[in-house]
Amino acid sequence: MKNNQHTILVVGGGSIGKRHLRNLLSLGEKNVFVVEPNKERAQKEIEQEYNINTFRSLEEAFAEKEFTIAFICSPSIFHIEQALFCAQKGCDLFIEKPVSHSLDNIDTLLQITQEKNLITMVGSNWKFYPSFQKMKELIDGGSIGKILSARCQFGQYLPDWHPWEDYRKGYSANKKLGGGILLDSHEFDYLTWFLGGVNKLACFAGQVSDLEIDTEDVAEIILQFKNGAIGEIHLDYLQRFYRRNFEFFGENGSILWSANEKKVVLLEKDKEEQEFLLDENYDINTMYVEQTVHFLESVKNRNNTISSVESGAKVLQLICAAKESSKEHKFILFD
Repeated sequence: MKNNQHTILVVGGGSIGKRHLRNLLSLGEKNVFVVEPNKERAQKEIEQEYNINTFRSLEEAFAEKEFTIAFICSPSIFHIEQALFCAQKGCDLFIEKPVSHSLDNIDTLLQITQEKNLITMVGSNWKFYPSFQKMKELIDGGSIGKILSARCQFGQYLPDWHPWEDYRKGYSANKKLGGGILLDSHEFDYLTWFLGGVNKLACFAGQVSDLEIDTEDVAEIILQFKNGAIGEIHLDYLQRFYRRNFEFFGENGSILWSANEKKVVLLEKDKEEQEFLLDENYDINTMYVEQTVHFLESVKNRNNTISSVESGAKVLQLICAAKESSKEHKFILFD
């Protein structure tokens, strides 16, 4: 895809910001700029490596140029403030997940994006992963009948996430930056993508390890879905060996997926087991590229994206409810 009419601002030059930058450049976007407050990082890791201009702040960037699209890739505590600034300037918005660390000013952002008819997307890269698309196809196609229960987990030792960085200084380890395993998780987004809305949830969460962090490092969430299914989400910063998997149990069988095994398994009553293998040469960055293509195509055609700010707000509501449930020791009910 090649469209040089956009003027794009990537807000945040960390790991995910640089990934989006690389992918935008690879797709032929020429007018891409970055806001990165850290001058040394901006010069050495962005300007020199990618030969593009950077700014220290949003104010500096918009004083010099008019932007049509903003990618918000900063720590989540800054997402709403920065998204509001860019939305008020008329930018279509891509906001990395989660849409924010709290529900404060979410309604204001929704109102502005609706009033200005902005195209919005919250990061949901796994929705472009072939195995997730296959699970969605099988579930929606009724391969195992009505889903009765489901469970998923994500776990990885936090210091191993970005071994080149001090994990104690990162977003995930610091409450003041909006970190914590509940906010770090994609799983609320994807499980509701597969199964729909939630009626009720309960959560146990806390810091149980010796990691030098001030955020929760493990969480267990039980959910009752509007379709009657019961689900479970396990999340942690603790597992020394990376684990991510989803399991769905229906009236007529089961659907299983594991990131480590790189395949979807379909088990149907009175039928042979089927396996849907991921291409062994699949590049994990492909799902990020396809996510960006989807967003840019949606901007071009003025279509809703697969994960709008509205849907991102609903996911954040679940995450905040899980935090409240754990803190107050109670079930949380939804309308």
